[in-house]
Amino acid sequence: MTTTRRPAPTLPAPTLEEARRRDAADPLAGFAGRFHPVPPGALFLNGSSLGRLPAATAALMEEVVRGQWGDRLAQARTQWLDLPRHLGDRMAGVVLGAEPGEAVVSDCTSVNLYKLAVAALRARPGRRTVVVEDDNFPTDRYVMAGVAQDAGGELRTVPADPDLGLDLEVLRAALDESVAVVCLSLVSPRSGALLDMAAVNEAVHAAGALVLWDLSHAVGAVPLSLTACGTDLAVASTYKHMLAGPGSPALLYVRRGLQARTTQPVQGWYGHREQLAMRREYDPDPGIRRFLTGSPPVLSAVAAGAGLDLLAEAGLERLRAKSVALTGFFQALAETLLVPLGFRLAGPPDPAARGAHLTYGHPLARELVPLFAEAGVFVDHSLPDRVRIAPVALSTRFTEVYEAAHRMRRVTQDRMADRTDHREGNRGESGGSAV
Repeated sequence: MTTTRRPAPTLPAPTLEEARRRDAADPLAGFAGRFHPVPPGALFLNGSSLGRLPAATAALMEEVVRGQWGDRLAQARTQWLDLPRHLGDRMAGVVLGAEPGEAVVSDCTSVNLYKLAVAALRARPGRRTVVVEDDNFPTDRYVMAGVAQDAGGELRTVPADPDLGLDLEVLRAALDESVAVVCLSLVSPRSGALLDMAAVNEAVHAAGALVLWDLSHAVGAVPLSLTACGTDLAVASTYKHMLAGPGSPALLYVRRGLQARTTQPVQGWYGHREQLAMRREYDPDPGIRRFLTGSPPVLSAVAAGAGLDLLAEAGLERLRAKSVALTGFFQALAETLLVPLGFRLAGPPDPAARGAHLTYGHPLARELVPLFAEAGVFVDHSLPDRVRIAPVALSTRFTEVYEAAHRMRRVTQDRMADRTDHREGNRGESGGSAV
């Protein structure tokens, strides 16, 4: 006798009362008031694109612009000389799980990626293969392809599941004695899939290669332990979960034991052992400063301090716990409100297996995201047909997630009804003209 498998019953969507209870019990609730206010009625669920403005940032900028640059003129330069390393040390302790002297803030993510990719190839002479995965952020693939080409090597691309991310066994199968460096995103920019950093490091090291991590969608949102995990190299943007603002300089990390054995290709006076001596020949600093090149963007670097203060005060473990709860709450709402309208979860179903965002696929994603914004719900469109939702643990309330999901439902229903009416109208016109 055969039995018919029935679909699992859909649980009721979380209620507004439940959202309010969660907000009342939220230990991070007080941080919401420490940001510049969003426009009235706006619901910001796009923290993976650009972090909100901390209220303290403006005062920090005012001090640098007027108190340092304005009042002290060129004399102020001396207090900015060590700014990249000072900020790097703070970020190492607060968000990277790293040691002082292992990180600096400099340049943009793409430039730092280039510097460290070349450094990794130089540190593995005789190996010229660079491994990337096919669902990584496009710039990462572009940079690594250029590095491999300049080295006369090979760019080897491994396939990743667009929803669930890279399988460790698929990566292992791509590793051999020709591989110098593997470049991966810890959190997939598209699906939000979270890799096991320690397991990947172990697999790549067993093959004799180095790992270069892009932490742009992880840093400030996911607790990291770079030193304990044996991480070699890493870069990260600071304008997302780090709240440093548009154009903010990126993070660059190099494990201490690797620094003396690596050199970077963009040699400049900021990386010199005697930075102000103006020697004729280049002599790299023995530590992390050797990965610097030129003067830091002081204003945007200083702006990073306000967000870093908030992250340090909140603590990454508490931030992660709320982030998992927020995305899980949206997911529970979506099962009842959005999935029946054609939305499909396009990421790991377990919130703990994702970063700070979750992604849904929908055939009308490109049309819907601007309409969501008109309704005051700010999310992100990811090509070709995905909607990325990124509530911010420090500033998003559960009641805002509740309201956002209901607004998205109403907008989607209206748009689908408009398209149906349009198709039926076209059929009526065609039928009338043919009679």
